[in-house]
Amino acid sequence: MDNKSKSISAVDLFCGVGGLTYGLEQAGIKVIAGIDIDETCKYAYEENNEADFICKDIASVTDEYLSSLYPEDGIKLLVGCAPCQPFSPHAYKKKDRESDEKWGLLSKMQQIVEDVKPEIVSIENVPPIKTQEVFTDFVSMLDDLDYQIDYDVLYCPDYGVPQKRRRLVLVASKLGEISLPSETHAPSGRNDLEPYLTVEDAIDNLPEIADGQVCDTDPLHWTRKLAEINKKRLRQSKPGGTWLDWDFELRAPCHQKPSGQTYKSVYARMEWDQPSPTITTQFYNFGTGRFGHPVQDRALSLREGALLQTFPQDYDFIDPSVPASITRLGVHIGNAVPVQLATVIGQSIQDHLQEVIHE
Repeated sequence: MDNKSKSISAVDLFCGVGGLTYGLEQAGIKVIAGIDIDETCKYAYEENNEADFICKDIASVTDEYLSSLYPEDGIKLLVGCAPCQPFSPHAYKKKDRESDEKWGLLSKMQQIVEDVKPEIVSIENVPPIKTQEVFTDFVSMLDDLDYQIDYDVLYCPDYGVPQKRRRLVLVASKLGEISLPSETHAPSGRNDLEPYLTVEDAIDNLPEIADGQVCDTDPLHWTRKLAEINKKRLRQSKPGGTWLDWDFELRAPCHQKPSGQTYKSVYARMEWDQPSPTITTQFYNFGTGRFGHPVQDRALSLREGALLQTFPQDYDFIDPSVPASITRLGVHIGNAVPVQLATVIGQSIQDHLQEVIHE
């Protein structure tokens, strides 16, 4: 069977709650399964996607097992976003970061690619990994196996994500030349490009709620209760401003010292007319970033974080058989690949296949 009559199917490593899987499915790519060690992701993954969740440690996945998941006659796509914590800017402060067990997970994916040899590979991770040996070894392996490769750091607003997130994306193919997706959006709209999506575009349609409240119509539209001092701080916060806008006595003790004057990216409101800051695993905390709602006196709700990650508004994260945890759900949402970025990557892979078919 030649490539023209084969269909593509994917396996998603480190799949989490399915941001990458959902985006690929939106691009028309069949995802067979997602594999992740965190069993708490299973409900959201399977409830929202046409794929099976396999709870396994990637380190224990054999090439025989992974190969058995794919149809015998088809184009194999292997995707994955290895846990990024060891490569994040915060990790550079740690001298022992290479001893983190997550450090070697990309190397395990490399081994799987070497053994299974999928026709197409794509990975997504934090930009600092680009200079690390574990990544350069991965690229060298792909080159040695005659993959055509393209990778770069992408700015998510350029691809329709209302969030100032930067991610390293790699695509590689054995079938021919492959390229990263072209930008679809620009800051104010340009030629045939759409303007950047903003916080207002993403979350303005949600009902107004107070801190510590759960929306009657959407249990994920749920906010953490604020301490009274943080309510006072929020009332004095301006969209796009800093804690310098507050009365001096409201500032945190560390910010009252000259040494703390440079830390201005916390305790702040977002701006309606701009993409949001990067959504982290603690986006529901006012004090961990610019996560204050633009006009309401509270931090982001879980649903708002999910929408800024471009999950659809009906994406179901809450397993009714397990007590809901705002901390756990924050990790699920913050760790996800933005759905729209995944969709654009999937579409670029589909375009690549069309070019290969018509050659």
